[in-house]
Amino acid sequence: MLKTRIITALVLLALVLPSLFFLPQAYWAILAAVFIGIGAWEWGGLLGLGESARRLLGVALTLLCSTVSLLGPVAMGIGSGDGLAAPWVLAVYFVAAFFWCVTVPLWLRAKWQLPNGLPGVLVGLVVLFPTWLALVQLRIPGPGILLAILAVVWMADIAAYFSGKAFGKHKLAPSISPGKTWEGAIGAGLGVVLYGLVLRFVFSFEPVPLALWVLCLLAVTAISIIGDLYESMLKRQAGIKDSSNVLPGHGGVLDRIDSLTSTLPVVALLSLLMLRGQG
Repeated sequence: MLKTRIITALVLLALVLPSLFFLPQAYWAILAAVFIGIGAWEWGGLLGLGESARRLLGVALTLLCSTVSLLGPVAMGIGSGDGLAAPWVLAVYFVAAFFWCVTVPLWLRAKWQLPNGLPGVLVGLVVLFPTWLALVQLRIPGPGILLAILAVVWMADIAAYFSGKAFGKHKLAPSISPGKTWEGAIGAGLGVVLYGLVLRFVFSFEPVPLALWVLCLLAVTAISIIGDLYESMLKRQAGIKDSSNVLPGHGGVLDRIDSLTSTLPVVALLSLLMLRGQG
Protein backbone atom coordinates (compact mmCIF):
# COMPACT_ATOMS: atom_id res chain seq x y z
CA MET A 1 0.00 0.00 0.00
CA LEU A 2 2.79 2.44 0.92
CA LYS A 3 4.58 1.77 -2.38
CA THR A 4 1.35 2.41 -4.29
CA ARG A 5 0.75 5.67 -2.39
CA ILE A 6 4.26 6.88 -3.15
CA ILE A 7 4.04 6.02 -6.85
CA THR A 8 0.65 7.74 -7.17
CA ALA A 9 1.92 10.81 -5.33
CA LEU A 10 4.97 11.05 -7.62
CA VAL A 11 2.80 10.73 -10.74
CA LEU A 12 0.45 13.43 -9.44
CA LEU A 13 3.34 15.76 -8.70
CA ALA A 14 4.78 15.15 -12.18
CA LEU A 15 1.43 16.10 -13.72
CA VAL A 16 0.20 18.88 -11.42
CA LEU A 17 3.34 20.93 -10.76
CA PRO A 18 4.24 21.56 -14.44
CA SER A 19 0.57 22.37 -15.12
CA LEU A 20 0.45 24.75 -12.16
CA PHE A 21 3.55 26.66 -13.23
CA PHE A 22 3.46 26.53 -17.02
CA LEU A 23 -0.11 26.16 -18.28
CA PRO A 24 -1.76 29.35 -19.54
CA GLN A 25 -4.52 30.53 -17.21
CA ALA A 26 -7.30 29.52 -19.61
CA TYR A 27 -6.02 25.95 -19.80
CA TRP A 28 -5.51 25.84 -16.03
CA ALA A 29 -9.18 26.76 -15.59
CA ILE A 30 -10.22 23.88 -17.87
CA LEU A 31 -7.88 21.42 -16.13
CA ALA A 32 -9.28 22.44 -12.75
CA ALA A 33 -12.80 22.01 -14.16
CA VAL A 34 -12.01 18.43 -15.18
CA PHE A 35 -10.52 17.74 -11.76
CA ILE A 36 -13.60 19.13 -10.01
CA GLY A 37 -15.81 17.19 -12.42
CA ILE A 38 -14.25 13.97 -11.16
CA GLY A 39 -15.06 15.16 -7.65
CA ALA A 40 -18.68 15.66 -8.75
CA TRP A 41 -18.78 12.10 -10.08
CA GLU A 42 -17.61 10.94 -6.66
CA TRP A 43 -20.20 13.15 -4.98
CA GLY A 44 -22.81 11.22 -6.93
CA GLY A 45 -21.53 8.11 -5.18
CA LEU A 46 -22.16 9.74 -1.80
CA LEU A 47 -25.71 10.40 -2.99
CA GLY A 48 -26.13 6.75 -3.97
CA LEU A 49 -26.66 7.57 -7.66
CA GLY A 50 -26.21 5.01 -10.42
CA GLU A 51 -23.15 5.11 -12.64
CA SER A 52 -24.90 6.90 -15.52
CA ALA A 53 -26.24 9.62 -13.22
CA ARG A 54 -22.84 10.01 -11.59
CA ARG A 55 -21.15 10.48 -14.96
CA LEU A 56 -23.80 12.98 -15.98
CA LEU A 57 -23.20 14.92 -12.77
CA GLY A 58 -19.44 14.97 -13.36
CA VAL A 59 -19.77 16.08 -16.98
CA ALA A 60 -22.37 18.72 -16.05
CA LEU A 61 -20.15 20.38 -13.45
CA THR A 62 -17.12 20.25 -15.75
CA LEU A 63 -19.15 21.97 -18.48
CA LEU A 64 -20.54 24.51 -16.01
CA CYS A 65 -17.08 25.51 -14.81
CA SER A 66 -15.71 25.61 -18.36
CA THR A 67 -18.63 27.75 -19.53
CA VAL A 68 -18.16 30.18 -16.64
CA SER A 69 -14.48 30.55 -17.53
CA LEU A 70 -15.43 31.35 -21.14
CA LEU A 71 -18.21 33.81 -20.23
CA GLY A 72 -16.24 35.53 -17.45
CA PRO A 73 -12.63 35.61 -18.63
CA VAL A 74 -11.74 38.73 -16.63
CA ALA A 75 -12.73 37.06 -13.35
CA MET A 76 -10.62 34.08 -14.38
CA GLY A 77 -7.56 36.27 -14.94
CA ILE A 78 -7.73 35.51 -18.66
CA GLY A 79 -8.91 38.85 -20.03
CA SER A 80 -7.80 42.37 -19.16
CA GLY A 81 -9.73 44.56 -16.76
CA ASP A 82 -10.70 44.74 -13.10
CA GLY A 83 -13.28 42.02 -12.54
CA LEU A 84 -11.75 39.64 -10.03
CA ALA A 85 -14.19 40.76 -7.34
CA ALA A 86 -17.26 40.82 -9.56
CA PRO A 87 -20.55 40.68 -7.62
CA TRP A 88 -21.26 37.10 -8.71
CA VAL A 89 -17.78 36.01 -7.60
CA LEU A 90 -18.22 37.52 -4.14
CA ALA A 91 -21.69 35.97 -3.91
CA VAL A 92 -20.27 32.51 -4.64
CA TYR A 93 -17.59 32.90 -1.98
CA PHE A 94 -19.99 34.35 0.61
CA VAL A 95 -22.34 31.38 0.12
CA ALA A 96 -19.40 28.98 0.51
CA ALA A 97 -18.10 30.80 3.61
CA PHE A 98 -21.52 30.73 5.25
CA PHE A 99 -21.87 27.04 4.41
CA TRP A 100 -18.52 26.07 5.93
CA CYS A 101 -18.46 28.45 8.89
CA VAL A 102 -22.11 28.21 9.96
CA THR A 103 -24.02 25.38 8.27
CA VAL A 104 -21.43 22.60 8.39
CA PRO A 105 -20.60 22.98 12.13
CA LEU A 106 -24.33 22.62 12.81
CA TRP A 107 -24.45 19.70 10.33
CA LEU A 108 -21.60 17.93 12.11
CA ARG A 109 -23.18 18.50 15.50
CA ALA A 110 -26.61 17.20 14.42
CA LYS A 111 -25.12 14.53 12.10
CA TRP A 112 -27.66 15.27 9.38
CA GLN A 113 -27.84 12.92 6.44
CA LEU A 114 -26.91 14.20 3.00
CA PRO A 115 -30.27 14.86 1.28
CA ASN A 116 -31.17 12.81 -1.76
CA GLY A 117 -32.00 14.10 -5.21
CA LEU A 118 -31.72 17.74 -6.24
CA PRO A 119 -31.03 19.10 -2.71
CA GLY A 120 -28.03 16.79 -2.41
CA VAL A 121 -26.80 17.86 -5.86
CA LEU A 122 -27.09 21.51 -4.82
CA VAL A 123 -25.05 20.82 -1.68
CA GLY A 124 -22.39 19.30 -3.92
CA LEU A 125 -22.48 22.42 -6.08
CA VAL A 126 -21.88 24.60 -3.01
CA VAL A 127 -18.95 22.37 -2.05
CA LEU A 128 -17.28 21.99 -5.44
CA PHE A 129 -17.97 25.04 -7.62
CA PRO A 130 -16.42 27.61 -5.22
CA THR A 131 -13.41 25.29 -4.89
CA TRP A 132 -12.91 25.39 -8.65
CA LEU A 133 -13.32 29.16 -8.73
CA ALA A 134 -10.77 29.60 -5.94
CA LEU A 135 -8.29 27.24 -7.63
CA VAL A 136 -8.45 29.46 -10.70
CA GLN A 137 -8.47 32.88 -9.02
CA LEU A 138 -5.81 32.20 -6.41
CA ARG A 139 -3.39 31.34 -9.23
CA ILE A 140 -3.78 34.75 -10.88
CA PRO A 141 -1.16 36.54 -8.69
CA GLY A 142 1.24 33.70 -9.51
CA PRO A 143 1.47 29.91 -9.30
CA GLY A 144 3.69 30.20 -6.25
CA ILE A 145 0.91 31.98 -4.33
CA LEU A 146 -1.55 29.16 -4.96
CA LEU A 147 1.09 26.58 -4.06
CA ALA A 148 1.84 28.40 -0.81
CA ILE A 149 -1.88 28.41 0.06
CA LEU A 150 -2.20 24.71 -0.74
CA ALA A 151 0.81 24.11 1.50
CA VAL A 152 -1.13 25.58 4.44
CA VAL A 153 -3.56 22.66 4.26
CA TRP A 154 -0.78 20.16 3.70
CA MET A 155 1.07 21.51 6.72
CA ALA A 156 -2.09 21.22 8.82
CA ASP A 157 -2.54 17.59 7.75
CA ILE A 158 1.10 16.65 8.38
CA ALA A 159 1.31 18.41 11.74
CA ALA A 160 -2.01 16.93 12.84
CA TYR A 161 -0.89 13.42 11.90
CA PHE A 162 2.43 13.52 13.75
CA SER A 163 1.18 15.39 16.82
CA GLY A 164 -1.83 13.08 17.00
CA LYS A 165 0.42 10.03 16.77
CA ALA A 166 2.75 11.35 19.46
CA PHE A 167 0.33 12.95 21.91
CA GLY A 168 -3.22 12.07 20.84
CA LYS A 169 -5.40 10.97 23.75
CA HIS A 170 -8.62 13.00 23.53
CA LYS A 171 -10.86 12.21 20.56
CA LEU A 172 -11.97 15.19 18.49
CA ALA A 173 -15.06 13.60 16.92
CA PRO A 174 -15.07 9.88 17.74
CA SER A 175 -18.36 9.10 16.02
CA ILE A 176 -17.24 10.80 12.79
CA SER A 177 -13.50 10.21 12.53
CA PRO A 178 -12.12 8.12 15.42
CA GLY A 179 -8.50 8.74 14.45
CA LYS A 180 -8.61 12.51 14.94
CA THR A 181 -7.71 13.99 18.32
CA TRP A 182 -7.69 17.39 19.96
CA GLU A 183 -3.94 17.09 20.31
CA GLY A 184 -3.69 16.58 16.55
CA ALA A 185 -5.84 19.65 15.94
CA ILE A 186 -3.66 21.74 18.25
CA GLY A 187 -0.56 20.44 16.49
CA ALA A 188 -2.11 21.40 13.15
CA GLY A 189 -2.69 24.95 14.39
CA LEU A 190 0.87 25.25 15.69
CA GLY A 191 2.30 23.85 12.45
CA VAL A 192 0.32 26.27 10.30
CA VAL A 193 1.24 29.26 12.47
CA LEU A 194 4.92 28.29 12.26
CA TYR A 195 4.61 27.95 8.47
CA GLY A 196 2.87 31.33 8.27
CA LEU A 197 5.57 33.00 10.35
CA VAL A 198 8.24 31.61 8.02
CA LEU A 199 6.36 33.09 5.05
CA ARG A 200 6.09 36.41 6.85
CA PHE A 201 9.63 36.86 8.11
CA VAL A 202 11.69 34.92 5.56
CA PHE A 203 9.79 35.91 2.41
CA SER A 204 8.53 39.30 3.70
CA PHE A 205 4.90 38.34 3.08
CA GLU A 206 2.99 40.76 5.31
CA PRO A 207 -0.58 41.15 4.03
CA VAL A 208 -2.00 42.08 7.47
CA PRO A 209 -0.65 42.97 10.95
CA LEU A 210 1.03 40.11 12.82
CA ALA A 211 -1.72 39.45 15.37
CA LEU A 212 -4.39 39.34 12.66
CA TRP A 213 -2.14 37.14 10.54
CA VAL A 214 -1.86 34.54 13.33
CA LEU A 215 -5.61 34.70 13.92
CA CYS A 216 -6.29 34.13 10.21
CA LEU A 217 -3.91 31.15 10.16
CA LEU A 218 -5.68 29.55 13.12
CA ALA A 219 -9.08 30.21 11.54
CA VAL A 220 -7.99 28.62 8.26
CA THR A 221 -6.69 25.60 10.19
CA ALA A 222 -10.05 25.19 11.95
CA ILE A 223 -11.92 25.48 8.64
CA SER A 224 -9.65 22.88 7.03
CA ILE A 225 -10.41 20.45 9.88
CA ILE A 226 -14.13 21.10 9.44
CA GLY A 227 -13.87 20.21 5.74
CA ASP A 228 -12.03 17.00 6.58
CA LEU A 229 -14.59 16.00 9.21
CA TYR A 230 -17.51 16.80 6.91
CA GLU A 231 -16.37 14.46 4.16
CA SER A 232 -15.47 11.79 6.71
CA MET A 233 -19.01 11.95 8.08
CA LEU A 234 -20.60 11.76 4.63
CA LYS A 235 -18.49 8.73 3.71
CA ARG A 236 -19.33 7.03 7.00
CA GLN A 237 -23.04 7.65 6.41
CA ALA A 238 -22.74 6.32 2.85
CA GLY A 239 -20.93 3.22 4.12
CA ILE A 240 -17.77 3.74 2.04
CA LYS A 241 -14.13 4.09 3.01
CA ASP A 242 -12.96 6.19 0.06
CA SER A 243 -14.83 8.47 -2.34
CA SER A 244 -13.46 6.37 -5.24
CA ASN A 245 -10.31 4.52 -6.27
CA VAL A 246 -9.17 6.83 -9.09
CA LEU A 247 -5.99 7.59 -7.13
CA PRO A 248 -4.51 4.21 -6.14
CA GLY A 249 -3.41 4.22 -2.53
CA HIS A 250 -5.05 7.60 -1.90
CA GLY A 251 -8.72 6.96 -2.65
CA GLY A 252 -10.50 9.58 -4.72
CA VAL A 253 -10.33 13.25 -5.58
CA LEU A 254 -12.67 14.19 -2.72
CA ASP A 255 -10.39 12.35 -0.31
CA ARG A 256 -7.49 14.56 -1.43
CA ILE A 257 -9.36 17.87 -1.47
CA ASP A 258 -11.70 17.48 1.52
CA SER A 259 -9.88 20.20 3.48
CA LEU A 260 -9.33 22.33 0.38
CA THR A 261 -13.05 22.52 -0.40
CA SER A 262 -13.59 24.38 2.86
CA THR A 263 -10.34 26.35 2.92
CA LEU A 264 -9.79 27.69 -0.60
CA PRO A 265 -13.08 29.60 -1.01
CA VAL A 266 -12.67 31.27 2.39
CA VAL A 267 -9.06 32.25 1.63
CA ALA A 268 -10.11 33.57 -1.79
CA LEU A 269 -12.89 35.63 -0.20
CA LEU A 270 -10.55 37.11 2.39
CA SER A 271 -7.97 37.98 -0.26
CA LEU A 272 -10.54 39.74 -2.44
CA LEU A 273 -11.92 41.67 0.53
CA MET A 274 -8.38 42.77 1.47
CA LEU A 275 -7.74 43.91 -2.11
CA ARG A 276 -10.95 45.92 -2.10
CA GLY A 277 -10.02 47.44 1.24
CA GLN A 278 -6.62 48.48 -0.09
CA GLY A 279 -8.27 49.95 -3.18
